[in-house]
Formats: sequence, C-alpha cells, structure tokens
Amino acid sequence: MSSASNDIVDFVRTLYPGGAIVPLHAPCFDGREQDYVRDCVASTFVSSVGAYVDRFEQMVSAYTGAVAAVATVNGTAALHSALRLVGVQPGDLVITQPLTFVATCNAIAYCGASPLFIDVDTDTLGLSPTALSAYLEQHAERREQGAVLKSTGQVLRACVPMHTFGHPVRLDALVRVCEDWGVALVEDAAESLGSLYQGRHTGRFGQVGVLSFNGNKIVTTGGGGMMLFEDAAMARHAKHLTTTAKLSHPYEYVHDEVGYNYRLPNLNAALGCAQIEQLERFVGAKRALADRYRDFFLDSEYRFVDEPAGCRSNYWLNAVICEDRMARDHLLSITTAAGVGTRPIWQLMNCLPMYASAPAGELANAEWLADRVVSLPSSPRVEDMP
Repeated sequence: MSSASNDIVDFVRTLYPGGAIVPLHAPCFDGREQDYVRDCVASTFVSSVGAYVDRFEQMVSAYTGAVAAVATVNGTAALHSALRLVGVQPGDLVITQPLTFVATCNAIAYCGASPLFIDVDTDTLGLSPTALSAYLEQHAERREQGAVLKSTGQVLRACVPMHTFGHPVRLDALVRVCEDWGVALVEDAAESLGSLYQGRHTGRFGQVGVLSFNGNKIVTTGGGGMMLFEDAAMARHAKHLTTTAKLSHPYEYVHDEVGYNYRLPNLNAALGCAQIEQLERFVGAKRALADRYRDFFLDSEYRFVDEPAGCRSNYWLNAVICEDRMARDHLLSITTAAGVGTRPIWQLMNCLPMYASAPAGELANAEWLADRVVSLPSSPRVEDMP
C-alpha cells in the first residue's frame, strides 16, 4: 500500500512539476482577466451596479442555454435565494443528500427548514432517485398541501441534488420522482459548470439551478454564484429579491418584501467574464487530465471515479475510491506529507451536530463512500488546453 501511495505522489508530480506544494485546485488566469478588471476599476462601477454584471449573466445564460441567469455574491446565497423562490418555508423539509458540502444544508437552514437525507448512488456520488422513490413510497403521502412526511406532517417542499465533483446525478429519473410527488427540484450545480446530462447543461432540469464561482471552481470570480432559470418571470423576481427587494424609483427607497443584499459586485463579474471566455478550454484541459488519471489507475488498487454514462463531466475534482478507510487515511497521510494536495470527501452532513437530528433514510452508500473517496490535484493544466 505504501508503495502504491508513493507511486501516486510521483505521478502527480509529473503532472505538476516544479513546485514544492501541489494544490488541490488552483485557478488559471491566462486570458483577459487583468484587462477587464482594470477597465472595471477605471469605470468606478466596482459594486453591484455595472456593465460587467449584466454581461456575465448573459454569457453564462448563453453558455448553459438557460433562459436567464442571475448573479449573486456566492453560491450559498444563490441556493438560499433559489429555495425562497420555490416556496420553502420554516418547518418544511428539503430533500438532499448527506454526501455534500455543508453549504447545501446551510442554505436549507437559512429558510428555517430542515434537510431530509436520502442516499446516493455509488457511481454518480449524487442523490439516488431509486432511494428517493422508495423512501417516499414508504414514508410520505400526498395531501392537499402537497407531499408530506407521514410521521410529522411536514411538507416536502423541495429536492436539492448536488452534482458531486461535477458528475451529474440521474436527472431524468429524479425529475420524474419530483414531478410525481409535486416537489420542486433545485439543482445544486455549484461544482458542475461545463457538465452535461444527455447533452443538456446541468442546472437546467429543475425550477432553478445554482452555480458557484468560488476561487477553487472551474471558473472563478473570486467569490460568486449564479441562479439559472427556464422561467423569465422567476428570474426577474430573483433579481428583485437579491437586490434588497427595492422597487425602481428616481430617488425614493421603496422595498416591497424582505430581500437580500446578495448581488455580485461588478469587479468580480469582470473577472468572471474573462474566465467564461475560456471555459471550454478549461473543460478540455480537465477532461484531458482525467484521461491521464484514468490510465494511471487502470490496474491499481484504487478505482477512478469516472463520468456517468450519457454524461459529459467537467471533472472539477478527480477522485479515487480506496479499498477501505484505512487505505484512504494512508493515502491522505502519504500525499499530504509529500506536499501533494489531496482531500477526503466531506463528512456526512447527518454526522454534523447541527444536522444530526434531521430525518434520514438508509445511507449505506453514502457511508461507504465517505470512508473511501479521496480527491486528487485537479488544477487545469495550460499544456492540455485546446
């Protein structure tokens, strides 16, 4: 096992030579980032009003094929807003997966709602429509106010799958389950910009899709998020809600609902515009990197996490599945000591103190994966860019 772990260190250093530390994921700025940011500063419109915000929204909408896109200050703010827009209220339940980043559940908590944890599929690492359907058939019922949990009467208001490491969940089946039960689908596509499910961009299968542009994402604005919409009226409401719900007026401050100061600054959007111009190059580079990793791990004791059938994954983070938790911890220890940035997958959300009492189904797959998944250095390599 030690020899195999050292082989991984040597291989990663052939991919990223020259540095003492190989980060898990670093941004790439070799486009027009500095030009656009300088132009934004010169314009003096550096806050949430400015031409680059509109341009960035239009570019993301055009790239993904969404009817409209609304930028926010970060992905968590986008997800919180999306849940508000689909009607999540205090006391509701929101279906999600335990194997996710904590922001998914935090956004649910901001609404005064609680997560309901459903197991994942081991090939997609994301919410299992089979597990969800089985749980609902056993534990939920349809009432006048919608689908409710029989044991508590709480409304199952929304479902939030997360496309882990950029690998799409089984969206067609998940859409059918949500439609059958009358549950709103909000995609946490924070990690999957550039990923396609059956030829269609992730984030476009539910009422709202959410993207993230954090510093470690495939495209970054330093910090930022985006909501994708197929409904133009909902998009207009989203922009209103995230701009403190302020009504247009020549000089008065008039607000008609509780809103949020969630708009993306123009300065961040300027950076994002330059990044979006290069997105297909980044996706190409990351898929080329995935090819290298896949070949390397082909006959090893580790299983490479590959894209699901019928999908194009952006491979935001490449990852392997280890034999067991001991093997996982050994790999993490060896690589970290050698300056190679690897990470375990997140601790399960139902194991965190603030979500430990949330309702949950059987979580065998999520528990199995949490003991075994290690993510690997995945920065886009300039030499791989088409």
